[in-house]
Amino acid sequence: MRTLLDADEPAAVEIVNPTGTGSAVLVCDHASNRLPRRLGTLGLGAAELADHVAWDPGAAEVARRAADRLDAPLVLSGYSRLAIDCNRPLESPASIPARSEGVPVPGNQMLGPEDRALRVDGLFSPYHRAIGELLDRRAGRPTLLLSIHSFTKVLAGQDRPWAIGFSYGRDRRLAALILEAMSRDPGLVVGDNQPYCVDDTIDYTIPAHGEGRGLPHVLIEIRQDRIASPTDAAAWATRLAATLRAVEPAAVRLCETSPR
Repeated sequence: MRTLLDADEPAAVEIVNPTGTGSAVLVCDHASNRLPRRLGTLGLGAAELADHVAWDPGAAEVARRAADRLDAPLVLSGYSRLAIDCNRPLESPASIPARSEGVPVPGNQMLGPEDRALRVDGLFSPYHRAIGELLDRRAGRPTLLLSIHSFTKVLAGQDRPWAIGFSYGRDRRLAALILEAMSRDPGLVVGDNQPYCVDDTIDYTIPAHGEGRGLPHVLIEIRQDRIASPTDAAAWATRLAATLRAVEPAAVRLCETSPR
């Protein structure tokens, strides 16, 4: 039976602090730019693989440090979004992108069903199974789902002013609490459903594990130039943790009334 990952390669998913006692559960869909050995470089150069087209730079660093400060479990994807994007529905063209933000990905073009299935089975399914199993074990406990991402300062020639954004789909309640708290700093430009909103056609993690389970949730986007160094990432992790602790009593009450 063919498998995508060799036995000596890192796992498709990493779980940090699985028995954390905090109310938050953190996930990081685009934590790594690693590619499975069998896929080579997908025809891309080192500069492209280090860029945002391959992962969310800085997001994993923030997520790890925030998980530590919150005593929260954290689930991280182990491989690049170019192999398969763990935050895209499988039927989406962006699931295994032939182009990523205008960059052609030669190794993703003309893939057959078997090659696609290998990536689903090897990377996508283990990641989401780990999230699901973690949330199952927390059944009956207040749980707030936070998905950590990062975004580019400029996209398609347009400057993006937000330092951080909080995104949601059908359920704004947790985002509203955090937005109100974070927006008290007049010097901080905070995005309300910016730079992206959560949409079933392009997002998977929040719709499946947040909305699908009726858990209070938010997708957090931090601008990459704000978390370019470990020091900056640590500072943002501290800020996020402090904000979540400030709203936690009200946020936990949402768990009792979350829509399903």
